[in-house]
Amino acid sequence: MNYSSKIIENAVKALSGFPGIGTRSALRMVVFLLKRPKEEVNQLAESLMLLKTTLKSCRVCHNISDEEVCNICKSPNRNHRQLCVVEDMQDVMAIENTAQFNGLYHVLGGVIAPMDGVGPDSLNINSLVTRIENGHFEEVIIALNPNVEGDTTTFYIARKLKTASVQISTISKGISIGSELEFADEITLGKSISLRVPYQV
Repeated sequence: MNYSSKIIENAVKALSGFPGIGTRSALRMVVFLLKRPKEEVNQLAESLMLLKTTLKSCRVCHNISDEEVCNICKSPNRNHRQLCVVEDMQDVMAIENTAQFNGLYHVLGGVIAPMDGVGPDSLNINSLVTRIENGHFEEVIIALNPNVEGDTTTFYIARKLKTASVQISTISKGISIGSELEFADEITLGKSISLRVPYQV
């Protein structure tokens, strides 16, 4: 594709690096931004910079937060005896939108995927075990995507928690095998949480 400006070309290349965004879509976004007021574009640029300079990882649950400890972990209105283990921030948001869970979360930061070079030590599993050993949790709900990597990670975590005095549950199989939680509709995901089943190692 021939560009009339190197600046436009660089902007298109940058935007086309986003998931699901091809060159043509990126070019449409660049043209759209060129037509917007300068203040609006500056606000967008500032918001993007804050993602990398200001956001923190909650030191308790590892969810993305504006502060050292996120609002969910700090809330006295949450059930501090239930812990839901998820892959990432998007899964926390998806489950929160169902309004079927009022406990706490633990974000792993991924799943075990040997083919991608991701092992247990690359994830927030050790801090999960420590958190459960030092806490007063009665139930740990492992809510990972129902695929090979998710099942492998669930099995690994369940083995690590085998001696802990907590009930281990997984979401029910209302979520299709191979699908991702963030794309599940709220009713299906909510049912999967509320109809969770005990996990046997």
